[in-house]
Amino acid sequence: MKFGIALFLFVLSFTPWSRALQYYGADFSSVVNLENLGLVYKDANSAADDKFETILRNNGANLARIRVWTSTLDSEYSLNYGLALAKRAAAAGMEIYVDLHYSDTWAYPGQQLIPTSWPNDLAGLKSHIYIYTMNLVKAFLAQGTPIAFIEIGNEINDGMLWPTGRISVHGYGPLSQLLHSAVKGVRMASSSAKIVIHLANGWDAPSINDFYSKIFIPGILNSSDIDVMGFSFYPFYGTGATLPALQSSLQGIVTKYDKASFYFGHHDVMIAETNWPVVCPGVNLSNDSLPISAAGQLTWVAGIENVIAGLSGGHGLGLVYWEPGWVGNAGLGSSCADNLLVDGSGKTRSSISMFGSSK
Repeated sequence: MKFGIALFLFVLSFTPWSRALQYYGADFSSVVNLENLGLVYKDANSAADDKFETILRNNGANLARIRVWTSTLDSEYSLNYGLALAKRAAAAGMEIYVDLHYSDTWAYPGQQLIPTSWPNDLAGLKSHIYIYTMNLVKAFLAQGTPIAFIEIGNEINDGMLWPTGRISVHGYGPLSQLLHSAVKGVRMASSSAKIVIHLANGWDAPSINDFYSKIFIPGILNSSDIDVMGFSFYPFYGTGATLPALQSSLQGIVTKYDKASFYFGHHDVMIAETNWPVVCPGVNLSNDSLPISAAGQLTWVAGIENVIAGLSGGHGLGLVYWEPGWVGNAGLGSSCADNLLVDGSGKTRSSISMFGSSK
């Protein structure tokens, strides 16, 4: 009998299993701009014409990721635009995750431009990013929509606020200082907001390890300053983006920093961006066994969920689907034609159930 129990536990320890995550989110930052163009969303399983955040919440999403640029135009994701969307998301029962681009426009690994109204020198940028971040967090708090998670930069693999904070030009020192100033701004305004560092290609272990082995500099940015390591994971930017590679990369970083948690602090992990296509001709995806369809979207996300839920120490927090309703931009910047959870009329696909299917 003892042998049977021991064998069962041994097998169980190596058997993949699914566990519900704490957060199932969506970045639907484009929704108000789309509504202004006349788009109306409709859940295929509901007779009502609901707002998109209500449809997402009804299907299990509990986290709204909202990007904020430094532009003052609502069409360019201004602070006022983000605040208004946060009110809607909170009213629907979702927590708030703010993605700061620290740019007047898109910020991603190949583009991280200093806002036109900001200084260019390191000292000036450190002061500016501190004040800007602090005031932004206070603004969300003041309107009754406190930030649960805040990204201090979007996909900053080669730094941000270029060229001053660009790693490939000036190394890690300036970026570490800029991030430290952003951290201070968040902490000055909120004792509860979780700070996220967001990198692209979460499956690329050498790149991820290299970044984290160099960004923490004693006396500047400490590992304990960061609460969450966020990663993008897309199937169309490299065939190396497989679930085994993701699992190995994320478990490796969790193990590295959890070994000395008394010094480094505890770091949770989240997939901050992902999606899967329903139309994608002529593209080599990283998993060619999955259907290019709504069913494939469900399977792709379920696989990520299993990876995140299986990280040791319970450090896997959740995942976020990027822009599931951006009709008119269905490729979402990828080489695929359609990655949405809605069709061209705004009606949900069966894959909208991904946020609640495993809970």
